[in-house]
Formats: sequence, structure tokens, C-alpha cells
Amino acid sequence: MNNRIWLSVCLLLLAACSDGPDRTSAPAQQGFAGLGLAADAFATVERGGELAFPQDHAAHPEFRIEWWYVTANLEDREGRQYGMQWTLFRQALTPDGGLGHWQDGQVWMAHVGLTAAAEHWHAERFGRSGGGQAGVTTEPDYRVWLDDWSLQSVTAPGSPERGDPLEHIRVQAGTDNLAFDLVLQTDQPLVLHGEDGFSLKSERGQASWYYSQPFYQVNGTLVLGDGAERNVHGTGWLDREWSSQPLAPEQTGWDWFSLQLPDNERLMLFRLREQDNPDSYFAGTHIRSDGSTRPLAPQEIRMQPLETTRVAGRQVPTVWHLEVPVINLDIEARPLNPNAWMDTSIPYWEGPIEFSGSHSGHGYLEMTGY
Repeated sequence: MNNRIWLSVCLLLLAACSDGPDRTSAPAQQGFAGLGLAADAFATVERGGELAFPQDHAAHPEFRIEWWYVTANLEDREGRQYGMQWTLFRQALTPDGGLGHWQDGQVWMAHVGLTAAAEHWHAERFGRSGGGQAGVTTEPDYRVWLDDWSLQSVTAPGSPERGDPLEHIRVQAGTDNLAFDLVLQTDQPLVLHGEDGFSLKSERGQASWYYSQPFYQVNGTLVLGDGAERNVHGTGWLDREWSSQPLAPEQTGWDWFSLQLPDNERLMLFRLREQDNPDSYFAGTHIRSDGSTRPLAPQEIRMQPLETTRVAGRQVPTVWHLEVPVINLDIEARPLNPNAWMDTSIPYWEGPIEFSGSHSGHGYLEMTGY
């Protein structure tokens, strides 16, 4: 690996997007994983802007940070439960796009994970846009990839033409000890979080552009460590987010939930933590079955850890009490596998959960900065 690529990878690890190191790994006053760094000459997220589709499914190289994030709660024919994660991160090293080809200024990192009740598998890759190793294309087909790990649009059977590229997608990845090939489809609209996609992350005004497709039905196959292929079905959730400074410098990590509620409703919640204030900022979105939304203000959300698990030498909260009184939600969430630790270059916890109480169902939990 030449010095430029090695430097690029090191910078990516300091400023990687949705996944990051424990709080001792980030320099003081730079926010979790460097996400509190000043935007400098990069584009900034400004209130009053407007997302446009399908254009905003593409990459945004003028912003420093961006990711494509897919999770799924799955079940095989014997009723065994699984969780799947596929993520691609883009990191811009320079706001001018670099010099082109292998010096194009964009570094990519991909993570995949599969979780079962007693085991968790994960893998990580790095790449550059130059030479076609990684990137995003919108024509003639929508495709997001790093090597042979890919997310791409497919035409629905019997459909004469394609609608939104994210309505029907195929997600694939494979390593020596895990593989999956899944088709996700929906006829529901995209969901914009915050104010028409403008998602605040602190009272100081740090923000990102953030939208989701939370209504996928999923079918496909998994191959786990034993090499056996399993047919699975379930539900999926895709997140898209980009920014140049999404966190305040003091914020050390976050706890993020995506919940599949009864009656085809959905709920996204997150808590951003500071070193001495775990409840520094809350936000969320209640998503009705028709795709309409109700943004949730910080004072409308309560998230309390109930139990911790010793994972990778640290205490991680894995059982939670969640309350959103304005929608009469009062639940307890538990993991399928409390040891769903992503021991990647920048480690974090990510895995499927189940919940019960006023509502019952399943979802996904991501926790960073522990």
C-alpha cells in the first residue's frame, strides 16, 4: 500500500461516518470519530434546502462524509432469527475532488455483519474510487459498491419500467465465513427525517441530510460460518445520510434505534451523548403506515439503559427502556445476541433487537463510542 493510500485510510478511520472508535480513540473536542471537526471548505448542511430524487440517491462529494446503510430482521424456514447489516461509507479527503483516478480524493469503507442468537460474524473492506474499485453510479442502473459487495436497483418482475431506484434493490456480500444475497422491495414512499430531511444533531446547529426507506420486505439467502445456505424472509430498513460536520465537538457517541411497530408503522430514535451528559440530545421520527411522518422533539423522547453486557472489554448497554408518550409508546428492547460487536478498525455494537410492552415487534440498534 503506498503512502498516499495509507494516509487516506488513517484519515478515514479518524473521521469515519456512522461507526467509530471508543471515546478514548478520538482527539478531544473533535466529536465522536472526528465527526465534530469543522466543515472547513466542504459544503455545509443548511436549513431550508430541499432533497430531490432520484438525484440525491447519488454521491455528494462536496460533503465530507456520507453513507448507505441497510439492516434487516430475518427468519429462516425453521423460525430461527437473524440480523443483517450492509454499509458503505464515503469520506472526502479534499473539498475539490482531488486529482482524479487513484488520487480522486474519495476513500471508501464497507462493513457487513450477520447476527444469530449465539453467533455474530462481521467483515470490513477499504477502497478507492479510482479504477472502479468502489463508487456510485445512477445510469443505466443505480449501483453502490466496493469490490463485489454491492447494492443495486433491479426491475420488479412484470414491471414495464423502473420507478424510484430504491423501490426494488438487491444487496450482496460474501467473505470466507459469511455471505448473503437479498432482494428488498417496497411500494411505500421514502421518509425524510427532521425538517424535510434536515436532521439536527445538536442544539448548536450541527446537522445532516437524512432520509430512509423503512418499509422493505426482504427475501433471499444467507450463508453462515457452517457453510449451509438458508432461505430467509423478513423486513429491511435503508438509511442515507451525508454531512460535513454532523456532531458537536463534545459529542462522544450515540444510541440509534429503528423499530418495526405493529400495523406497519415505524419509529426511528437516537440519543447523542456527551462525556458528562449521556442525554445531551434526542431526536426521532414516528412513521405512519402510509409513510407520513411526525418529527419528535428532544423532550418527547426518553431512553434509559436497563442492563449492560461486558463486550470486547467494555460495558455496553444492551437492554433499554424506551418511551415516547405522545404516541403512547412504552417498551423494553432486548438484543437477539448481546455480543453483536463489530470488531472493525473503528469498533461499535450493531445488531437486531426485539421489544415488548405497549407495542411489540423487532428492529435494530446501533451504539457507538463505548
